[in-house]
Amino acid sequence: MRTDEFDFVLPERLIAQHPPELRGTSRLLYAHGDELEDCRFADLLQLVRPDDVLVLNDTRVIKARLFGSKQSGGKIEVLVERVLSEHEALAQVRASHAPKAGSFMYLAKNLRVEVLGRDGRFFRLRFFSKDTVLELLERYGQLPLPPYISHAANDEDEQRYQTVFARAAGAVAAPTAGLHFDEAMLQALRDKGVQIAWVTLHVGAGTFQPVSTEYIREHSMHSECYEIPQATVDAIARARGAGGRVIAVGTTSLRALESAAQGELLQAGSGETRIFIMPGYRFRVVDALLTNFHLPKSTLLMLVCAFGGMKQMLAAYRHAVEEEYRFFSYGDAMFIERNDHAV
Repeated sequence: MRTDEFDFVLPERLIAQHPPELRGTSRLLYAHGDELEDCRFADLLQLVRPDDVLVLNDTRVIKARLFGSKQSGGKIEVLVERVLSEHEALAQVRASHAPKAGSFMYLAKNLRVEVLGRDGRFFRLRFFSKDTVLELLERYGQLPLPPYISHAANDEDEQRYQTVFARAAGAVAAPTAGLHFDEAMLQALRDKGVQIAWVTLHVGAGTFQPVSTEYIREHSMHSECYEIPQATVDAIARARGAGGRVIAVGTTSLRALESAAQGELLQAGSGETRIFIMPGYRFRVVDALLTNFHLPKSTLLMLVCAFGGMKQMLAAYRHAVEEEYRFFSYGDAMFIERNDHAV
């Protein structure tokens, strides 16, 4: 399949620059088969059923962006992609000239950082401090908003570009479908008989990377780490036994679950995933997906097309544009039932 088959025209005014005033007040497009229904996020309570299990990603966005200078004095910007240990991290480095292995950078005025070498498009960095990398980022870093949000991160973003259930620090982008939930909605779901289960997938900056190859199979997928607790495997087994569905909140939850089921049976544990879900993929775990609207020519749009049907999902996106839904991280949501018979 060609990458340009996953393109669509999106007016810039539909890219949400700020979250809604209150969590859970967004619109919701319900896609089932060839049908589309315009709903509100609160209607999710009517779309789920007792005995369903809702799987959420509890990753926490870190303040991964740092500014500083090289030894030469040249300005640099560092975006930590992954914390490797207490004092080392992988990061993107923006500078007029790429830093060399063995050189030093000085970030946030106080942090001395050595460039240990390169790992593909990332640099391996060592932070010289008694504090851990995560502690240093919390103190000196800035929240890394997506590239399509035009303002610098502010106090509102620090609260709202984070889910209410964020726990495991490590992501550089939010699992945005989870941003719609407040504690009241989570409790209402439990009261209805829906199980709540958790996975952790630390979202990397590669989630925003468009596919630039002519054919989608030529694209090199970025790697992310994930963890599936045994309690989640057990909750999914209970839901299946009771006739309930597995509902993934976000493409990150879906990718974690499908990655952990490549041997057919869902396995608890942790691992790395480069899973690239495109039309033709056979889903092993997830029956329904709650997700935001995704970038043109992105691997996430391809995933959605695989899940709900390419013709149906591209039609849904055209409908969302015509009805002026809000797009991307701070935008509106879709609830998609898996379409195994779509073309």
